[in-house]
Amino acid sequence: MARPARAAFVTLLTTALCAGLVSGADAVPGSVQTAEQAPAVLAPATTEGVAPTAAGVGRALAAILKDPSLGAHHGVYVYDASRGKPVFSAGANTPYTPASTLKLLTTVSALATLGPDHTFTTKVVSTGQGSIVLVGGGDPLLTLKPSVNEGFPTRANLQTLAVSTANALKSRGVTAVTLGYDASLFTGPAANANWEANYLPEGIAARTSALWVNEGRVSAGMARRADSPAQAAAASFQKLLSQYGIKVTRTVKPAVAPAAATPLAQVKSPTLGQIVEYVNLHSDNDGAEVLLRHVGIATGNGGSYVGGVQGLRATLTKLGLDVSKASIFDGSGLTRANKVPLDLLAGAVRVAASKDHPELRHLLTGLPVAGFTGSLEERFTTVGTSTGTGLVRAKTGTLTGVHSLAGLARDRTGTILVFAIASDSVPVPKTLDARAALDRAAATLANCGC
Repeated sequence: MARPARAAFVTLLTTALCAGLVSGADAVPGSVQTAEQAPAVLAPATTEGVAPTAAGVGRALAAILKDPSLGAHHGVYVYDASRGKPVFSAGANTPYTPASTLKLLTTVSALATLGPDHTFTTKVVSTGQGSIVLVGGGDPLLTLKPSVNEGFPTRANLQTLAVSTANALKSRGVTAVTLGYDASLFTGPAANANWEANYLPEGIAARTSALWVNEGRVSAGMARRADSPAQAAAASFQKLLSQYGIKVTRTVKPAVAPAAATPLAQVKSPTLGQIVEYVNLHSDNDGAEVLLRHVGIATGNGGSYVGGVQGLRATLTKLGLDVSKASIFDGSGLTRANKVPLDLLAGAVRVAASKDHPELRHLLTGLPVAGFTGSLEERFTTVGTSTGTGLVRAKTGTLTGVHSLAGLARDRTGTILVFAIASDSVPVPKTLDARAALDRAAATLANCGC
């Protein structure tokens, strides 16, 4: 399918999949609201007709759950979101290494604590005559320069901030300054002690910072990250100021800007709802780690890893989710030390689908669409998976030997089934087979009427 046609189809799928979950005041801002604008391709889900049963779902999934490629420790949990009740589970009594499906817990917590319209501000303040400080506000998507091909969402950038800063200084008759940088919003270690030793050197993850550009990359598109993302961002800002006629008169150093410092210029991030969609669609590890820190700050636990996890657990508990059996150490799912029950992973999707929580809806609209977008664009292409194409939205999780999928599917009767499927014991030679088995399971739910 050509990409323009595919994009249009995905828009219709979003409307269809969320029908019955989103309506009236509960609708996502900017989403399609009327039949005249874009008619849904499926009728709204209702509680009429035959409800899915544990026996029916179990029979449909039985052969897949016996697939040897899934290894010894695998399971599935299914919840009927249209009727508000669990339907089926197998192998769900013990927690799993979730890999990137953990991002569902991080992003739903961020939405719950900050709200979907929240933005993060990167600013420059004056701390005295001829003295300025670049202050990081924890914008995970801040870039160095604007890009015409950057896609969704449109990001804030350091170049725009430099132009505004230079203009503000010149209006005051200032053409030479000292420059400091403030990344003190986040505290504690910048790298997670539970990550594999090769993650930082290989650019798999960055040192988390409240001030960075291009997620700490040395240059856009490169894997290698700066040892100090905040210092690298400040050095780039110094060069930009020079281009716009402002001389920085001494070495750029860290600083803490006083709360009463005079603001000179600022740029704002996309909304948190848009950031959550981006993080889940592209499985952005660095963005998820930044959001974890914000959850810690928003809940009064501080902007460290420890504070972020404490805030996440408290937020999930307030949402009615049981975290008592979960062990969580980061926001992205990069560490194998994370252990999360399947009903908790599915629970993040379940509460986002609830009519009681319209503020969480961006969790659903940002999930990859099977066969079309994000980390599922190249999935659902093997035998037995075509019935899920376009009808499954799910977050993927992948580490060596670990594969998971959590999201929702709309079955043939119109029922919305929320699910989590995982294995953390996949034999390495069976990686592709195991991934295909998870896709078949989700596709089976979409084709269920059971």
